[in-house]
Formats: sequence, C-alpha cells, structure tokens
Amino acid sequence: MFHILIADDDKNTRLLLKTVLEEGKYVVYTAENGADALQVIDHEHIDLVVLDIMMPKMDGYELTELLRQNNNNLPILMVSAKQLPSDRRKGFLVGIDDYMTKPIDEVEMLLRIKALLRRAQIVSERRITVGDVVLDYDALTVTKNGEVMELPQKEFMLLYKLLSYPGKIFTRIQLMDEIWGAESDTGWETVTVHIGRLRKRFELWEEFSIESVRGLGYKAVKKV
Repeated sequence: MFHILIADDDKNTRLLLKTVLEEGKYVVYTAENGADALQVIDHEHIDLVVLDIMMPKMDGYELTELLRQNNNNLPILMVSAKQLPSDRRKGFLVGIDDYMTKPIDEVEMLLRIKALLRRAQIVSERRITVGDVVLDYDALTVTKNGEVMELPQKEFMLLYKLLSYPGKIFTRIQLMDEIWGAESDTGWETVTVHIGRLRKRFELWEEFSIESVRGLGYKAVKKV
C-alpha cells in the first residue's frame, strides 16, 4: 500500500483528506505544518505528500524547496485556497508536481494522486513502456519489437522526460534547465534542434508523437 502524508494546519481539512484517502486504500500520516511534515518524512516511508501553502513554522513553498534542494523527488500535490496564477507558478518553480485549489473535488484529487504515483513508479523503475516501445534510462536505448536504437544522451533524456509526463506541456526553458542544467551557457534554441531530431527519428512510429504547443513549448502524446 502507498503511504501518503497530509500537511495542513487546518484540523478539519486534515480529517477530511485523511478520510478520503483512507477510503481510497492509502495509509495516511498527518502533520500540522511543514516542520512537522519534515519529521514524518525523515522517520517514515512516504510515497507522496499532499501539501497546503499557508502553514506556521514552515510553509508549503519552504518545505518543497528544502526537499528539492536535498534531491528528494517525492511527488508533491499542493492543495491550497490560493487561486492566483502567481501562486501556482511559484509552487511549480519551487518543485511541486501538481496543484489543486480548495474546495477540492475528492474524486479528481484521487485521480491526480494515482497519476502522480504512477509517474513516480516510472521514474524509480527507470523504464517507460508505450505499446511495443520501451525506453531504458540506464542504457539510453529505445527498443521496439526487438530492434534497439541507442540515442545520444541529451536526445534520450529529452524524450524520456516528455514521455514520463504525456500530455504535459514543458517550456523550452524548463527543458533546458532540466536536461542541460540551469548553469549551462547553451541557448534554448538547442532544445528546438533536439526536438527536431527526435521528430525525424520517430516520425513513422505510431506509438507516440512530440507536438508543439504554440507560444508555450512541447508535449508528448501517447497514441496507444
């Protein structure tokens, strides 16, 4: 069973979310603030965190940033009454994986959690399967029906990132920072060049495609 931590300073919210998640067959831990949540993470196995923003001692942004600075890739779903786009953007910038606003749709929350856990499992296994296609992170290979294609490292990492989150739009800057590193002197145009190479390699493959989203960036689309 998956273990989920709820961090929220409102007692009623904690109780509601705990009830919903336990009905969804999850093991649930709770914390009143970010500092207490950090203690739980340090002492218990946690698979995912449902996190509020406004909490005493350590808020949701601070906790997320601290976890990411320590290379903790625990999936984080931020659930907050804050509805401004700037609040969402700040959450994603510090490292959350998804964002919902209160009052929540309980069924939607369970679906989002299921998706986040599935993606996290893909990352831990370091393999992605799309129909007959298998991406092997350790070997930098793409295999289809027994035929193995070894890609240059950056091309593979770019494709792996996009297919880890099918349908999610990534900006060129996001992909640049993720694959080449924030300190890289390479321009974001490099992302466009690598996307073009990937499209040419896989243009006849029916399992997936890489699509441009005008004015935003790129996304992978699974077709099987």
